[in-house]
Amino acid sequence: MELKLAPRRATYIEITAGPGPDPLSALELEQFERFDRIYRALCALMYNYVPMSGHPGGSISSGRFVAGLLFDAMDYDVSDPDRADADIISYAAGHKALGLYAMWALRNEVLRIATPDLLPGDERYQLRLEDLLGFRRNPTHPAPLFRQLNAKPLDGHPTPATPFVRLATGASGVGVSTSLGLAFGAADYYGDDPPRVHIVEGEGGMTPGRVAEAMAAAGTGCIGNAIMHVDWNQASIDSNRVCRDGTAPGDYVQWNPMELAYLNDWNAILVPDGTDVRQVIAAQRKAAALDNGQPTAIVYRTTKGWQYGIEGKASHGAGHKLCSDGFYDAVSPLLGATALDLPQCEEGCQRCGGGGAPVVIEECFWEALQIVRRTLESDRPMVDMLAKRLSAARDRLDRRGRAPRKDAPNVEAVHEFAGRAGDDVPDDLRLDPGTTTTLRAQLGHVLNHYNRRSGGALLAAAADLLGSTSVDVSARGFPDGYFNAVSNAGARLLSTGGICEDAMIGILSGLSAYGRHIGVGSSYGAFIAALGHIPARLHAIGAQARHANFGDPYRPVIMVCAHAGLKTGEDGPTHADPQPLQLLQGNFPRGTMVTLTPWDPAEIWTLMSAAFGLRPAVIAPFVTRPNETVLDRAALGLAPVAAASSGLYLLRSAVGESDGTLVLQGSGVTYAFLEDALPRLEAEGIDLDVYYVASAELFDALPAEEQQRLYPEERARRAIGITGFTLPTMERWIRSDEGRAMTLHPFRKGHFLGSGPADRVLAEAGLDGESQFKAIRSWVREGLIEAV
Repeated sequence: MELKLAPRRATYIEITAGPGPDPLSALELEQFERFDRIYRALCALMYNYVPMSGHPGGSISSGRFVAGLLFDAMDYDVSDPDRADADIISYAAGHKALGLYAMWALRNEVLRIATPDLLPGDERYQLRLEDLLGFRRNPTHPAPLFRQLNAKPLDGHPTPATPFVRLATGASGVGVSTSLGLAFGAADYYGDDPPRVHIVEGEGGMTPGRVAEAMAAAGTGCIGNAIMHVDWNQASIDSNRVCRDGTAPGDYVQWNPMELAYLNDWNAILVPDGTDVRQVIAAQRKAAALDNGQPTAIVYRTTKGWQYGIEGKASHGAGHKLCSDGFYDAVSPLLGATALDLPQCEEGCQRCGGGGAPVVIEECFWEALQIVRRTLESDRPMVDMLAKRLSAARDRLDRRGRAPRKDAPNVEAVHEFAGRAGDDVPDDLRLDPGTTTTLRAQLGHVLNHYNRRSGGALLAAAADLLGSTSVDVSARGFPDGYFNAVSNAGARLLSTGGICEDAMIGILSGLSAYGRHIGVGSSYGAFIAALGHIPARLHAIGAQARHANFGDPYRPVIMVCAHAGLKTGEDGPTHADPQPLQLLQGNFPRGTMVTLTPWDPAEIWTLMSAAFGLRPAVIAPFVTRPNETVLDRAALGLAPVAAASSGLYLLRSAVGESDGTLVLQGSGVTYAFLEDALPRLEAEGIDLDVYYVASAELFDALPAEEQQRLYPEERARRAIGITGFTLPTMERWIRSDEGRAMTLHPFRKGHFLGSGPADRVLAEAGLDGESQFKAIRSWVREGLIEAV
């Protein structure tokens, strides 16, 4: 019996060169061809004069279909890169950055020459030909022309420091998931006529598992405004046969891009010859006309490094040597006679002293760029045709009249309300002493409160753990089920491919980056902190770049590290992992990441509101699984929950003369201390000042004077600690070697812990109340705390 795929909502189309109306006139075709020759020459020039830097092969092979997007397919406003209703192009294939910068600079030159009134008035929103001098340059680079011409430093892989770039991409496969997050955001915010998100990728970039996960999510959710443009050239860094091609097995995978797309319910359009501009334009117009609600992949058969002189995998991250014969052979057919005027900087050149001095190479690069400029200026018919197309793209966008759906979410309401929330806990979130609940459930209720206030700005997902981690509570009051752009657009829960922490955080990061939502993803802390780390880091990089260059505030994504720590002991050490906090805390630049480590469910409102008010790129709350009883803090002489907003706070002051300073971190160890160890210590007459670490980053956000007032340096030098996380997360609070040596932590006995109920795992680690009591009593009796 033959195995066949069940029917799909999507369709498969192959573009043919047969009879039928051509999408371009003969003149237009020739003008596109001329533009592509200039583009490929510029790619070659950039690699030559920024030696051993960039990826010429894929930049060259993708040029024709990217030109089709910019000058024919997209409805966008070239004068306003941030226009909210415009189509988006997103380079998931971040290694094609060389091509992105070349294409952006040529587009800018077209406007400068033919329609300068279409250029953004603020040069920050342009990418000029001069800016190519900043390709892969550090901002501190001393190169004279780089500084004289005020060139932008252009990152090695794209970031939002560049106009029209919404995301930081390049890490294997992350760009597809984050780009699809943009499409999810646009689909939800605009409803029936959302901006299209055009994603540039190659077949090699489709091989990471996170890409298949993300494609499954988009196909399942009917994200019909997502169009992936696949540069199928069969070449990666190591292989010239990435995919199966007909009967020939692939080196890496046994599918081709059309099969992977169609399997995940994407429309698949094959362009047999990706160098034929007519086929390219026809395919892009065909994709725009599809109305079945499914995402689309257009797969272009290309040759990596086409006509560059180095093709296939050899051109992926390498090219011709500086001003070599191969380089001149490559650019001569592209620039024609003007190629003879190119400066030479090869070894032995009199001008650079025979060694290719950097200053001279920069001068040569600038001379070469000016030749490109003169080439464009001398071809006004081509330039005028392209400029008219850019003007038409803006006119089409204006005519569409895209507007947010009538009940679109208002994400700014989250931050505005958090900023004035103060110490007031909403009535529906108050937890009276004696109440039994979980930290995860209370987090769900807090997120739901903000979701309702913002009209549904929070979209949540989990790695098949919606109910288990209580993140489904955030969507209560909205339609049940998973979001589907066609059949269930009001739902606030996303299906992100199944057990897929990796793609999930990528999609949610892109969703947040779109600017109309806050993505919320949940799984075991043991998994999500590691698997979500790369997309979270790229999201923070992108947010920082956008803020530094254009002043935009950060757009948070929330990584819920649920079932955190040793209280998940029944699942064993594979799941009850104390390490995740260490992966996130201290590993991001200040202001981009906020971790939250509440011990009391009543602290969740205070901490989440403080985090929303601070507005980092990533918020990572750590919440446990078991039920907890809300303690009567006033009766126990404990600080009120509002004190948690400072990040580190004095939970309990010694009644008389203090016997020492103790710093607690983690819900499990804190409940064990308060309910078991503390009464024993009080019975023995041992009196401690006890601090709690609710968020290292909220503490960091305080003025230095306030930090010193809350936790004086002298206290830190004399403190010991007890944590349910790893010892390195306590080192900033415990400043002496002796204090760190005495600090209790899960790995103190030198091994991973076993399985079992939470109390037994805590006891094995020496973190249960009785063990804490014995250790503290010993330290006090032996004078060790005084010694510290």
